[in-house]
Amino acid sequence: MARSKVESPRDTGTLVRAAQAGDKQALGELVATHLPLVYNVIGRALNGHADVDDLVQESMVRVMRGLPGLREPDRFRSWAVTIAHRQIQRYLREHRSSRLRLQEAPPELADPSGDFAERTVTELVLTGQRRELVEATRWLADDDRHLLALWWQEAAGELTRSELAQALAITPQHAAVRLQRMRARLDSARSLVRALRAEPRCPDLPGLGSAGTGPSDSRSRKRLTRHVRECPRCTPHRHGLVPPERLLLGVSALPLPVAVAEGVRIALDAIAPAMLVPAVGTAVQSAWQSVVGTAHRFLQVKTAAAAAAAAVLAGGGFSYAVYETRLPEVGAGGAAAYPSVVTSGETTAVATPTGNPAVRQPSRPAGPGVVTGLTRADLYVAPDGSDGADGSLERPYATLNKAVAVVRPGQTIALRGGTYRPTEPVVIDASGTPDRRITLGNYRDERPVIDASAVPADKWMVTHRGSYWTVLGLEVMNSRSHAYVCVACRHNVFRRLSMHDNVRSGLTLREPGTVGNQVLDSDFFGNYDPADRGRSGVGLAVKFGSGEGNLVRGCRAFDNAATGFDVGHFAGSVRLEHNWSYGNGVNRWGAAEWQSNADGFRLGGGDPAPAAPHVLRQNAAWDNAGHGFADGGNPGAVRLERNTSFRNGGTGFEVPAAAAVLERNAAAGNASPASLGDDGRSSGNSWDRGGPAGLGFRSTDPASAQGQRRPDGRLPPTEFLVGATDLGATMRPPAQ
Repeated sequence: MARSKVESPRDTGTLVRAAQAGDKQALGELVATHLPLVYNVIGRALNGHADVDDLVQESMVRVMRGLPGLREPDRFRSWAVTIAHRQIQRYLREHRSSRLRLQEAPPELADPSGDFAERTVTELVLTGQRRELVEATRWLADDDRHLLALWWQEAAGELTRSELAQALAITPQHAAVRLQRMRARLDSARSLVRALRAEPRCPDLPGLGSAGTGPSDSRSRKRLTRHVRECPRCTPHRHGLVPPERLLLGVSALPLPVAVAEGVRIALDAIAPAMLVPAVGTAVQSAWQSVVGTAHRFLQVKTAAAAAAAAVLAGGGFSYAVYETRLPEVGAGGAAAYPSVVTSGETTAVATPTGNPAVRQPSRPAGPGVVTGLTRADLYVAPDGSDGADGSLERPYATLNKAVAVVRPGQTIALRGGTYRPTEPVVIDASGTPDRRITLGNYRDERPVIDASAVPADKWMVTHRGSYWTVLGLEVMNSRSHAYVCVACRHNVFRRLSMHDNVRSGLTLREPGTVGNQVLDSDFFGNYDPADRGRSGVGLAVKFGSGEGNLVRGCRAFDNAATGFDVGHFAGSVRLEHNWSYGNGVNRWGAAEWQSNADGFRLGGGDPAPAAPHVLRQNAAWDNAGHGFADGGNPGAVRLERNTSFRNGGTGFEVPAAAAVLERNAAAGNASPASLGDDGRSSGNSWDRGGPAGLGFRSTDPASAQGQRRPDGRLPPTEFLVGATDLGATMRPPAQ
């Protein structure tokens, strides 16, 4: 499911700030966008109980009451869900003594030829395992049903894992554990539903006829599920369960009752005039008090439309909105996932929990978040698969080699989460076409990790020769050579990669004919060759070749033994924008006779070095052993605009050989600010304006910049090296 653009973190924050300042339209968009989310979270948690509308209304009132004081507008979504979560918890505490009496799922659908079904539920399908899932939710405890409600919104792309965790006031890691346990209990409930429906039913299965027995009684649940787990006749009902996330993908959002939507619309009409008060002083507080009072009265109104909505909701909870729907998938070869880079379209953003063990990776969020993984694919690979299978989701391949051998233009390959330990390298020779790209990516938000430690040291882990590929969400570690090498590749997109703890490099693009490739939102770190004492182990390299139109954007290269970003020995312009390089060349391995002089960005190399007119904008280099930015002997017309070099061991901008143009760059804390040759031109840089004293950095602590990326994979928010002037990098990631 694609999020609309107003729901991106940047645009949501803009709407919040505009609403706080009195913008009527912004307030309307904000409430209209998030009301269905709040309704779905509460509606599913309470399983269609009659009090859902009241809790939704009360939650929205609290959202409106607190909006003027919200200090972090970009977190509005998680804040609103947190309010809904607290309302659910309060409600459950108050009703714990008399647990919710959940409505029974309807035994059959209405006659599809009838007028009511024709207008409302003609597509309603409650068959097979989806129907079992619906009924199984009735057997969950309140807390598990609430957690499932939040997960449902995560699976639909409406919440990130971070937002889910914030709503529960726990860490993403703890959220993953709770989700895994909830899923286990859900599967037990699904097995129980099967056992209860079996014909003939197991004669030893306890009955449900006595008082106090049924889904709402915890003792019944435990007794029945224990029987199904231990009974030889009932145990087979536990087999063949389709993963619940696959079933959830075919279930639409709960339809918002007309009464609730209309009440909020009327409330907004009352709110808007008061919102148009200048957002200063006590005037706005008074206005909002009036607004909230009016909204509260309007939201309590129950119109006649509620009766119509109640008819649709008669199934209760999960059972009234199960549709066979087709979610939008990543476009041709994954192109639609990245509209700003590849083609137009909305971002497919889906996230689900995974039961695979976590792998340490300091540069990415510890828990899953919203990512643009593949919601469906033509071919699947899983650590527990088999290359003798058919490559379907139910029967995945075991190796990436098998998948790339059979993939065709326009197809997608999804890697399931977990650790792959190949003993042979992967070679990708197949190519897509401009309109039928091939996509290789992680499945949903699952985390595939390729541990290349068993691949021979004289082999690259991945050799990629194909063109028109999109590769995303891949992690490669422990290669005894290069992790991933793209040879004479054309028009490939690499995004959200994590290449770390390899010997020679994380990612290398090389050879003549390297044209039009993009490396985006990726991390390359900890690469080190023990045999070379710091002279090898590059983060990202574009080297030993030629070609135009290559772009590196939103990436980080850090803690490598050698240079972070190395575009030396390459004849052709490479654009580097919004990248950060730090901590490279530092002897973190305790190696004797350490010889690294790693730069943050090295723009040349070779004898003679090709004259390559590289363009660098909005990059930052700090705490590298060598220079921040160095031409490496490249005599080309290098252009550096609004970059920052801070506290590097060498020169901030070392470009004596290049016909370099430097404009509005910032240098502070380096051995020297800049070194230019006779053909270089410096204009409006910090050293041209009297030095670093006037830069006014908000922070010189890099911890936030070196922390976890945003849930969508972009660079983390930070005040580090954000200056008070128009010099240097803004330290803000580019808009998606």
